[in-house]
Amino acid sequence: MIVNVAGVSGAAVLAALSVLHIYWAIGGRRGRSAAVPTVDDRALLSPSTTATLAVAILLAASAAIVVGGVRGWDPRVVFRTGCAGVAIVLLARSIGDRRYIGFVKRVRDTDFARRDTWLYSPLCLLLAVVTSVVALAR
Repeated sequence: MIVNVAGVSGAAVLAALSVLHIYWAIGGRRGRSAAVPTVDDRALLSPSTTATLAVAILLAASAAIVVGGVRGWDPRVVFRTGCAGVAIVLLARSIGDRRYIGFVKRVRDTDFARRDTWLYSPLCLLLAVVTSVVALAR
């Protein structure tokens, strides 16, 4: 029961993040600047519409994989392996690149870095744990 609630909740968060990326891809601006690492008030990257849509698709696929894992869809090994893969990617994101993102980043005095420390990286870690639990539970 707890695995089901956690898995469905995690899938809902992944789906919501997918919708947010679609919003940004179609031109939405609200919150976009807070999602990109900065140095000296300059964005370190400017994701293209295609890249933003690709992230949205991957987040939506991750949500579907987690739902499949929770529901025990066949072939189960695909969804269990998929959940494990999603968990690995999210864990890697939470750990970071040792420069600008993740728990081990060196740049910590920007607005993005503070949000990353208190929201983005912990959320990725939590989602990694949830998807791991789903991968191992069935």
